[in-house]
Amino acid sequence: MRQIFILLFLVVCTSVGAKPLSYYFDEDIQFDPKVPTPESVLGYEVGEWHVRHDQLVYYMRELAQHSDRVNIQTIGYTHEQRPLVMLTITKPERLGNIDQVRQAHLERVNGNSAVTADAPAVMYMGYSVHGNEPSGSNASLLVAYYLAAAQDKRVEQLLEHSVILLDPSLNPDGLARFASWANSNRAMIPSADPETREHNENWPRSRTNHYWFDLNRDWLLLQHPESRARIAQFQAWQPNVLTDFHEMGPNSTFFFQPGIPSRKNPLTPDENVDLTKTIATHHARILDKHDRLYFTEEAFDDFYVGKGSTYPDINGSIGILFEQGSSRGHVQDTINGRLEFPFTIKNQLLTNFSTFDAVLENRQKLLTYQQDFFKESTKLADKDKVKGYVVSAPKDPTRLAYFLSILEQHQINAYALTEPTTVEKQEFDAQNSYYVPLDQRQYRLIKAMFTEQQNFVDNTFYDVSGWTLAHAFNLEFKPLSSAWGLEVEDQAWSADTPKSQAQPLNRHYAFAFEWYDYHAPKLLTKLLQQGVEARVALSGFTANSDGEQRDLAPGTIVIPAGIQKRDDWLAVLNSVSAEFAIDVFGINSGLTSKGVDLGSRQLAPVTLPKVLLVGGEPASQYEVGELWYYLDRHVGLAPSIIEADNLTRVDLDNYTHIVFSQGRYGSLSKSFKSQLQTWVQAGGVVWGHKGGAQFLADEQILKASYLSRKDMAAAFSTEGLHYGDKDMLAGKQRIAGAIFDTQVDLTHPLSFSLTRESLPVFKNSTFLLEQSAAPFVNVATYSEKPLLAGFTDENNVAQIANGGAILAHSYGRGTVVAMSDNPVFRGFWYGTSRIFSNALFFGEHVEAYAE
Repeated sequence: MRQIFILLFLVVCTSVGAKPLSYYFDEDIQFDPKVPTPESVLGYEVGEWHVRHDQLVYYMRELAQHSDRVNIQTIGYTHEQRPLVMLTITKPERLGNIDQVRQAHLERVNGNSAVTADAPAVMYMGYSVHGNEPSGSNASLLVAYYLAAAQDKRVEQLLEHSVILLDPSLNPDGLARFASWANSNRAMIPSADPETREHNENWPRSRTNHYWFDLNRDWLLLQHPESRARIAQFQAWQPNVLTDFHEMGPNSTFFFQPGIPSRKNPLTPDENVDLTKTIATHHARILDKHDRLYFTEEAFDDFYVGKGSTYPDINGSIGILFEQGSSRGHVQDTINGRLEFPFTIKNQLLTNFSTFDAVLENRQKLLTYQQDFFKESTKLADKDKVKGYVVSAPKDPTRLAYFLSILEQHQINAYALTEPTTVEKQEFDAQNSYYVPLDQRQYRLIKAMFTEQQNFVDNTFYDVSGWTLAHAFNLEFKPLSSAWGLEVEDQAWSADTPKSQAQPLNRHYAFAFEWYDYHAPKLLTKLLQQGVEARVALSGFTANSDGEQRDLAPGTIVIPAGIQKRDDWLAVLNSVSAEFAIDVFGINSGLTSKGVDLGSRQLAPVTLPKVLLVGGEPASQYEVGELWYYLDRHVGLAPSIIEADNLTRVDLDNYTHIVFSQGRYGSLSKSFKSQLQTWVQAGGVVWGHKGGAQFLADEQILKASYLSRKDMAAAFSTEGLHYGDKDMLAGKQRIAGAIFDTQVDLTHPLSFSLTRESLPVFKNSTFLLEQSAAPFVNVATYSEKPLLAGFTDENNVAQIANGGAILAHSYGRGTVVAMSDNPVFRGFWYGTSRIFSNALFFGEHVEAYAE
């Protein structure tokens, strides 16, 4: 009897929160019995457990195998090698001819054929770009099952009049991480206490991908394979509507667009907003029917074109953001009552249905709007006073190629100059210079990429207000009012263009390569890792290279034959250098015709950095991830990420560099702080930016003053303000994300590879270092009129002007480097990232004293 009781108890407990299919679907919907239900494959009802990504993919493949309405393809792989899958769903006869259907749709989009009565609309349904917002991906199980197996009027019309692209998980690595967390912390009777472990993830949280990036900010920037695969499909299909299913805090209800009307991107047509409002009436209708609470036109905006609901808007589609209050696990008590995971899933399912209904009802409007969008782009380009942009990266083809690759993936053409040109007294040579004309179908997206707008109808931003890609890449660029006389290649730049092969290196007195190329740090890393000895030239010189006199700038890496310890070092040099499009050349003699000789003390040893990157709860997981990603991808180094709680257990002498990103480090133990001071004094290099710089200054390791957020806010008068002015004041005091100009000391070792004094930086906080009064300490300072793009209130701009951007000084035998801003913001700030890698390789050679 007791055994029976225990068995019944377990059955009851494990089914807590479980909901049958009848909970999610109307009872009158019939399903094809040959198509498997989610429960029959997973072994549990949807919402009873958090679906793992491998289970999600397995079920989608089962659907494709058993339903002739569904095709599935792998469109890429994540960093952790999880497959990125996309389902294409439509009527069977269309599915068998799907590429011709796609081509016909593109012909209509581009205005080459008319919008006919039988033309299908295309929908891109995307789920859970944030891994710990899982109701979307769990709802995708039900959406896919419905589309594959339902036999009702709606699905018949959908299959007849649309093509549905279903991306069940936009962030597989994050989803897998969160499913593991939620499931492993779930009891048989789940706890609804918001404070319980299940509802409070450890650092780093699963919102992000493998490298802790927010993939919903990467639609434009394309730094990650998930984004590149997604945009390839988006551009290949040009959907009419794209849905983006998210979650927000547990005490919220449900949000769907339109967002705040005054906060749309000015390049988005007003008709887009009108169509979004029309679609919104369908969401309201279905949620009203089920007595759901919701809100619109509040909190969220559509300004930054690099997120999921705005990127479609600037590409002729309608992007729709959904935000469901999250159970952050299986069940949680909220101000609206007990919130269960199945409830959140059903709300997402309902708004899938309302999206389908809206598209069916407005199909002709959506198709016509999209066609008109690109027709209008041609007219706008013709009227625009700017005809295009010339961009250049002198001496750094790799950095320029990364920029051009982003353009190409967004279907934007750039053409190499065949003759030099001058624009507004700025000279652009024919090597490493390109022209990006505005007269392209992607006119609006090009304008968005190059915009330097600084004031807007509404100067309050949910996300960044400036993201000018040319500034991020530290490119020299100018707008052209006329392309008359400009000589360019006929064919646009392409990443597929074959690259020339390097010639084998023969024995020389020494070899060298300049530091300008973006891959130079990675080339140096690989050589040092394989035991090749190298020197950095701290002064310039002129050397003989097979009869040619080469003028070599400070930062040049020299590999003398006479100091090598490996017998096969030349073979290693040949092998490693062949991986890079960097000119490695021989030097015939240690005696130079100008500048230092190769045996000079100005050719300083370069050692392989061993980096300790401070992580854990005090640190921003985004910025730690961005540093990790930069080191891993672009420098070829694997940092040791050590959480703050474990720092006292670590022997700091095992590391050459310690890096503090944005964070609050004041609570670190006194013993660690003492160890850190001793370590730097003994010769270590410590880097801190934003909160990391503040920590170093507070501990008197960095000899610098700063303005805190409170200091900056004090410049704003509150006299006469009312309670209703709080948000307005907060918006002015905040820097959501804007671009500022700094002036760099080009003679400083940390500026090696930079070719001009102006260096744009990205600023998204009001922390500000003050200039040092000591000589040689200021590596970069904000210019007198620093704002380049994005909104910043004039009070903040005035305080930032002439402030300290980058400081570096000696501390005992070690070096301290501090920066007011993040040098590797979102992985695409290629210009300032070189300051960080310079600190890794050359920081130990900085000699400047702050007191």
